[in-house]
Amino acid sequence: METFLIQEVARRALAEDLLYGDRTSEALLPTPMRAVGCFIAKEDLIVAGLPLVSAVFRNLDPTAKLVVHIPMGKLAKCGEIIVAVEADARALLAGERTALNFIQRLSGIATQTRRFVDAVSKTGVKIADTRKTTPGLRMVEKEAVRVGGGWNHRFHLGDMVLIKDNHITLAGGLLNAIRRVRATLSHPYKVEVEATDERQIHEALEGGCDLILLDNMTISQIKSAVVLIRRRAPDMLIEVSGGVTLENVAAIAHCGVDLISVGALTHSAPAVDISMDVETEETETG
Repeated sequence: METFLIQEVARRALAEDLLYGDRTSEALLPTPMRAVGCFIAKEDLIVAGLPLVSAVFRNLDPTAKLVVHIPMGKLAKCGEIIVAVEADARALLAGERTALNFIQRLSGIATQTRRFVDAVSKTGVKIADTRKTTPGLRMVEKEAVRVGGGWNHRFHLGDMVLIKDNHITLAGGLLNAIRRVRATLSHPYKVEVEATDERQIHEALEGGCDLILLDNMTISQIKSAVVLIRRRAPDMLIEVSGGVTLENVAAIAHCGVDLISVGALTHSAPAVDISMDVETEETETG
């Protein structure tokens, strides 16, 4: 991920917390003091968000040094140190909550993603995210999905064509929507169509789409749809979305689909429990 983007996200987040400075730390520590902040996992989790932790503290103290104990994408077990940050004590205290917010949120997404990926690991099906992300944090949240072993769907509306229900309504039908898009856009753009029933699947195939997304279907409906699509277009990429949970994702994967997109990877991933404990050099040397 681009460094300038990480820096900008960190600066915006710090501005929320430090609009008028850090009254407590400034009064308590009027002179510089070096200290170390250790980020400790309070539960088993997949690590993500370390570039933002670095950006937070280096915004506050350019001399801050990080020692990563557990790299991103790896399992941190409860009680293990994830990363240690050496910096001015006031910078550690000023950036503590912002850094924790990032690493807890993003590690939560990576951990949630890994659960879904593990659930379908023997099927060859890919788990992907959606655009259901926190406004302003899409890039870093999608990075956390990749760290957790998932795949990224569209980053923005310009990535590809995805014809959904409201497009179909406004175009006067699915076939009309596909034809208008094909007549307007140049050849590099893939066209994906969201289908909710057998009729729309037939129209999507007739229109010559490149991908079909089966939306909010039951397991039995997905199985029937896959048979129909494979019979007419054996190489068609089939995606499933809507109502996907950890409890049913394996069953969906066994229907013969290629990709399962899960909004819950980002919009419902719980933040994991991580603390930051500070030690001074005197504490470290005893």
